[in-house]
Amino acid sequence: MRVSDDLVEKLLASTGKFSDEQLKSLREQEKSDKKPLQDVAVASNAISEKELTKLYAQEIDVPFIELNAKDLHKDILKLIPERVAKQYHAVAFDVDEDGVVFVAMEDPDDVPAISFLQKQLGQPVRVHIAAATNVEQALDQYDNSTVGTELAKVIAVEDKSEEEDEAVDEKDVAEDSPIAQTVNLIIDYGVKAGASDVHIEPRENFVLVRYRVDGILREANKLPRKVLNSLISRIKILANLKIDEHRAPQDGRFKISVGGHIYALRVSTLPVVDGEKVVMRILDESSKPATLEELGYWGSALQAVQHAIVQPHGMVLVTGPTGSGKSTSLFSVLSMLNSPGVNISTVEDPVEYRVVGANQTQVNPTAGMTFASGLRALLRQDPNIIMVGEIRDSETADLAVQAALTGHLVFSTLHTNNAATALPRLLDMNIEPFLIASTIRIIVAQRLVRKLCPDCREPYEPDEATLNRLAKSFGLDSGNMRVLHELESQALAAGIGAKDISKINKNSTAELATSEKTITKFWKAHEDGCENCDHSGYRSRMGIYEVLSNSPTIQGLIVGSSTSEAIEKEAIKDGMITMQMDGLVKALRGQTTIEEILRVTAEN
Repeated sequence: MRVSDDLVEKLLASTGKFSDEQLKSLREQEKSDKKPLQDVAVASNAISEKELTKLYAQEIDVPFIELNAKDLHKDILKLIPERVAKQYHAVAFDVDEDGVVFVAMEDPDDVPAISFLQKQLGQPVRVHIAAATNVEQALDQYDNSTVGTELAKVIAVEDKSEEEDEAVDEKDVAEDSPIAQTVNLIIDYGVKAGASDVHIEPRENFVLVRYRVDGILREANKLPRKVLNSLISRIKILANLKIDEHRAPQDGRFKISVGGHIYALRVSTLPVVDGEKVVMRILDESSKPATLEELGYWGSALQAVQHAIVQPHGMVLVTGPTGSGKSTSLFSVLSMLNSPGVNISTVEDPVEYRVVGANQTQVNPTAGMTFASGLRALLRQDPNIIMVGEIRDSETADLAVQAALTGHLVFSTLHTNNAATALPRLLDMNIEPFLIASTIRIIVAQRLVRKLCPDCREPYEPDEATLNRLAKSFGLDSGNMRVLHELESQALAAGIGAKDISKINKNSTAELATSEKTITKFWKAHEDGCENCDHSGYRSRMGIYEVLSNSPTIQGLIVGSSTSEAIEKEAIKDGMITMQMDGLVKALRGQTTIEEILRVTAEN
């Protein structure tokens, strides 16, 4: 999309957000940088590419579309051959009942391209406009399954298992070397597959590459053993680590750009029996923070969180095991609270998400920067909101409580199994019960479950044996069944799962899958999956939550040093929905499966 400077200025002025002085400043910067005004405005963060594209779409009366690359149907995408799609920057994303193909383009004024596409498809085309980087991300989906063949081209996979590991030469890890290309391909595939982590693991006779997608590790490639040392050295160079240190763990970080998005890769090396293992955590720094609704909060849990995070002081705790999405939840909340009039300060280990405008500090025990010392320093930095990555010891817990008592809103995480056990955990850290009762606002416990692929999932009616097993696992007596029925009705009213279910039945939003007596329908993953979920039956992940509000009754139990079981029981009476029950409602809505809920919540 190339827009004239005069039109860009007109579009910026139409938003009402730019004064004459600001527009004049952008014009002057345009002349000094010798770049189009549109590029200058986006580069200076005066307006996002998406917002400018939307304004332009309204101006030329062409519908705007924001594509989710991971949700594109591959059979529809491939209606336009890859070569043609990349030549004209055009992506097919839908087909209606009349056979009209919906196409997203960067430049909807390219009449010859539209004419060619109509001839190529042999069907009428309806053009939408999308941001250039959004189109690039969609075009990357053509390459999603070529990593094996590409790696085979770069490295001649020969059976040399008897050979000793080769010494690393300088040319082996140069920018244009086959090893460098191999590392690029491994990372590129991980990003496009939506992996959260890339594992490079030495085995006796080969090097195994695995990706964690939607929380599950998947084997992807086996590389010849002889490339191990060069591969590890190349990654260490990128992450600024010591390439001659093989006996001690190391941690580093570097950034790459894929499809217009900036990704930060957190690198961890570890000596193992067969060599050195590398794990790279992939973090999308360009992604906008998700809303609480998008994360999976709804109903009373959503209201409790929204109320707690706007309080002037107090403590909000998020609990769960490693990899349960705690950092993502806090990132979303901090982004919601972020404004020029608020000082947000954090101390983290490591800094995973960057919050523009926040002051984020990395823990460094070697230099004496621990959570406790960092938090003590933050209190002298005039903060309004403090985020402590994790409360690990009594000193950090005490400082966090004192900060919450002295007019700060404090966010932190704990490693506990559910919300109620966080309170006795603080007692174990020698925090006085009356301080806990007066500072805690809410405690959120969460887990991540895989979402069913809406394109291939299958409904089924549970038999009596299944219902009996469910009743035992979820404690579904007649009273709880009535509660479940009410919750699912609320979920339906809140639109939970309605988007996915509407794909099955376009004429109605959804039908209730429970009655007060029994459960009439569940959903399961298709055995063979489909192309859109990489034949796994699942696509993406979502959270299941329980939110414990610190009501007067709960405060009384805390002061009385009650057990976590007594606190949880009282919280449920007060209306708390447990993680299992939240998951069960989402399973009934067709968003996930019972097996997924039990996998992440079952205690035995």
